[in-house]
Amino acid sequence: MLLLRAGAAASFVSLLVALAGWGIPSDASARGPQRELSVVAFAQLPVEARHTIVLVRGGGPFPYERDGVVFGNFEKYLPQQNRGYYREYTVATPGAAHRGARRIIAGRGGELYYTDDHYRTFKRIRE
Repeated sequence: MLLLRAGAAASFVSLLVALAGWGIPSDASARGPQRELSVVAFAQLPVEARHTIVLVRGGGPFPYERDGVVFGNFEKYLPQQNRGYYREYTVATPGAAHRGARRIIAGRGGELYYTDDHYRTFKRIRE
């Protein structure tokens, strides 16, 4: 066991406290690996994504069975919120025999996000 004199112990503790916060914003550890999101204008989205947003804003009807399910945000690429805050909606992919990789993620606060690579990257939608 390592024994430190009182003065050395206090200096050691001060050093640990200083290093613990070094280079880390005070709220970053609570959010996880937050990424800075790029922004895309509504008009720049594919027509299918714009159609999905119209359906989301109007409350449906939705063409895919899984539209409206909770998006877990497990990788924490979107701002951290309580479970159930985000919902996901399919963006049709022309020629795809399945749902494809494109989604709109809607936050309870009205914010929208677009992914065209099945949740690997997101863009905040500016309407």
